[in-house]
Amino acid sequence: MNFLFPFLAILAVFVADCLGASDYHERLDLQPLPGSSLLASFNFRSNSSVSSFEKQHFRYLPRSLGQILQHTQTKELHIRFTTGRWDAESWGTRPWEGYKEGATGVELWAWVEAESEKDAFAKWISLTQSLSGLFCSSLNFIDSTRTTRPVVSFEPRGDHANSSQLHLLHGTLPGEVVCTENLTPFLKMLPCKGKAGISSLFDGHKLFDASWQSMSIDVRPTCPSGNEECLVEIQQSVDMVLDIDRSKRPRDNPIPRPVPSEQLVCDPSKPYNSDDTCYPLERKSEIGWTLSEVFGRSVKGHCPLTDEGYGSLTVCMKVPSDRSVFVTEGASEIRGSDEFSRCYGLPPSNDFDLILPEEEIKTHVPLEQEVLHTERTIIGHGQERGGMRVIFRNPSPVDSVDFIYFESLPWFVRPYLHTLQATVVGNDGVSRQLPFSEIIKGIYYRPAIDRERGTQLELVLSVPADSTVTLIYDIEKAILRYTEYPPDANRGFNVAPAVIRILGKEDQLSVYLRTTGLLLSLPTPDFSMPYNVIILTSTVMALGFGSIFNLLVRRFIPADEPALRAQSLKARLLSRLVVLRDRFKGKTSKQTS
Repeated sequence: MNFLFPFLAILAVFVADCLGASDYHERLDLQPLPGSSLLASFNFRSNSSVSSFEKQHFRYLPRSLGQILQHTQTKELHIRFTTGRWDAESWGTRPWEGYKEGATGVELWAWVEAESEKDAFAKWISLTQSLSGLFCSSLNFIDSTRTTRPVVSFEPRGDHANSSQLHLLHGTLPGEVVCTENLTPFLKMLPCKGKAGISSLFDGHKLFDASWQSMSIDVRPTCPSGNEECLVEIQQSVDMVLDIDRSKRPRDNPIPRPVPSEQLVCDPSKPYNSDDTCYPLERKSEIGWTLSEVFGRSVKGHCPLTDEGYGSLTVCMKVPSDRSVFVTEGASEIRGSDEFSRCYGLPPSNDFDLILPEEEIKTHVPLEQEVLHTERTIIGHGQERGGMRVIFRNPSPVDSVDFIYFESLPWFVRPYLHTLQATVVGNDGVSRQLPFSEIIKGIYYRPAIDRERGTQLELVLSVPADSTVTLIYDIEKAILRYTEYPPDANRGFNVAPAVIRILGKEDQLSVYLRTTGLLLSLPTPDFSMPYNVIILTSTVMALGFGSIFNLLVRRFIPADEPALRAQSLKARLLSRLVVLRDRFKGKTSKQTS
């Protein structure tokens, strides 16, 4: 039966080409990072015509998602599932300019067509509840208190010339845990569903063991130039940073164990070097790895629905030109002009694997550094008041950075905007005096309403070259009702990360950054006291009600009454027996006479 697989693969490619396979593309980008890390970016893109979408003729666009978008009149949708933290100092710039990265947990924003804000919010609630069931997540908890309406922080990526009265709504769940339950529906939405192509590399044990990972879904309308029909484009992306040494650990040995002492590579030049003290020697060679080792499996052939069939460039790498790379027989290779990129075409039926042996590398791939570094913390002490501090550092010695800072706070965190202070300090530590208007060029503030909506703050900022700007403002922590506290109230409350949109020049897309989330401690009562009150009240009620009920229902009788009743009953029975005996004897005596 093995001779049938090549024939079936060629037939599938032919059928896909006849049906217009150029509507689906997939690609995997691999880039080794410093510190035994590997960046893997999976991208799946498909197009459907607007007329087919409106007639519910779903081909590459999943029907489950398409019907939700039609029902809620959502014209553009963006969903993010993210765990971990991107280490910009070690890994450089974020993939996709940070646009496909979300806040820690789940982040969602969409453009909804509606006549009023009230109708838009009703459709938004229907959208979040439907997506919650589709992706097995807690998106249904995005209510009015977790919903904001950004003004300038997000820009649409689709063509909305034919749409009117669009409303942008944004929501986050910073405490949501992303796991395999979210990956499974993500895979079901792909055309090959993890059975072939690069999606066959997905393994929940490897994906969620990464140092950082982000899953994204983007749906937008696109209208090509000319008289071509508008399309509905859906992109599904998975970006992860894997630890190669950790990922190469075999499945039957899930617990990391220390390296034996005879296998340690130590630096003997250190004065404290001894048999029980070791300083690790810096690795001079690049670590070796393969796809099957890192992901636990190889690519299961070529997805027959991709654009160019056999020979399409599906897997790309960013490594030096002198780096040795071995691939499976039958795969094609094309090298880029920058001497750092090379792409491979997958064979139609055979499994595909990449092998990079361990060798010494003389040249390294240059890493681009981010144009802005941020740090966001909660300052102050006590359970009632505090402050928020945000630090922006511009490492460029020449250019200033203009950006938009978007922050959404829960309703129980009340900021005092009149205490907002901005200070500028050079990276050399020298303080600089600049007017407030040159640092903060615009403010949009939407105050919170208790138990109805949170605080929305958008600032248009500018950080001078080679400088650090620090923003500080005071906050007040509200006291909640005891029913509003979660079961783990003493752990704290999650505050969503802030979104930073770095404004680019003309014809350039904006770069997005996100700060780390915060853990806010609120005044928390002693929940053992309500427990004690409930127990005491229940005991008193049980004793009082039980005693009264016992008095009302119980019937008191003398202690000798049951014995008397038993004796009288016995006497009556004996008398009846005597009567029956006498009657029987009388009849027998008459018969004998």
